[in-house]
Amino acid sequence: MRFFQSIFFFLTLLSFTQEPDTYQIRTIAFYNLENLFDTKNDSLVYDDDRTPDGKDQWTPLRYTHKIEHMAKVLSEIGSKENKTAPDIIGVCEVENLGVLKDLVHHEFLSAFNYGIVHFDSPDERGIDVALLYKKDAFVPVNFNSHRLLLFKLDGKRDYTRDQLIVEGLLDSEQIYFMVNHWPSRSGGEARSRPFRVEAAKLNKRIIDSVRRFNTHAKIISMGDFNDDPIDPSFKKVLKVEKNSKKLDSTSLYGPMEKLYRKGRGSLAYRDKWNLFDQFYMTSSLINNNPNKGYRYWKTGIFTPAYLLDPKGRYKGYPLRTYAGGSYIGGYSDHFPVYLHLIKKVNP
Repeated sequence: MRFFQSIFFFLTLLSFTQEPDTYQIRTIAFYNLENLFDTKNDSLVYDDDRTPDGKDQWTPLRYTHKIEHMAKVLSEIGSKENKTAPDIIGVCEVENLGVLKDLVHHEFLSAFNYGIVHFDSPDERGIDVALLYKKDAFVPVNFNSHRLLLFKLDGKRDYTRDQLIVEGLLDSEQIYFMVNHWPSRSGGEARSRPFRVEAAKLNKRIIDSVRRFNTHAKIISMGDFNDDPIDPSFKKVLKVEKNSKKLDSTSLYGPMEKLYRKGRGSLAYRDKWNLFDQFYMTSSLINNNPNKGYRYWKTGIFTPAYLLDPKGRYKGYPLRTYAGGSYIGGYSDHFPVYLHLIKKVNP
């Protein structure tokens, strides 16, 4: 009897003395900054409205206010779980490298020491995509901007945003991040759909080219895709799977579809919510051994009260910078989205 009592005491003591698992969390965010332009007139692009003498009366004061708002939002995305600003941030609708520098040097973000990966794209309005990263968390080792060639029915070129891919080391682990801003729904969803299908095909070619060299590459694609998770670009071209239990080694996983089917969205148009701002990723971020590097944990849409229009017809919608042609000094017509990666670390 004394022998069994001794064993029970030992197991009980062991259960109390074992350290709980410890995890490193890294936050990946994406935000459409809704026309973050400087105040200068660039003669090579259609940015005339966003100048002091343009239709929007885009003054230095309004620009400074916009930078402050964007920096505040970026500093808080995903902080409920991670208690800090995101480690990786994809952005779109930025005019140039200069506005990105103003953004990361603002007092809300400067302490985080963000680096910038940016290329000028041929978009007619001069808006680009970019990746921001905390230098103490991520080290870029290779990055490329891939051109999306589109042509209108009359054969003329339709100039749009490039697709950015950045390979780097997240805490010494190789991970790829892609940043997208696919063609808009201008002219109607059905009429513009072929352009987004072509964007999805380019996304797939980029991912396939990485996987030819590394079958188990960890790739996260993020952006304003101007498509919902159930649209043909995701379901027929990329074949993004919503069920993590159905993945194989070549699958792509999309965590946003479950949110979309619950009625969640990142922007609203004519009383309908869309979830254009999304993430999808290779299955290696889902099925990998929890003891072997980063894996996907959870995703969300960042909707603090200050980002919501507080009243009127658009109550609860994203509080925009301009609405109905008038300046209201809000934030963006999109909500930011984010996901968390976790990695088990030794005590």
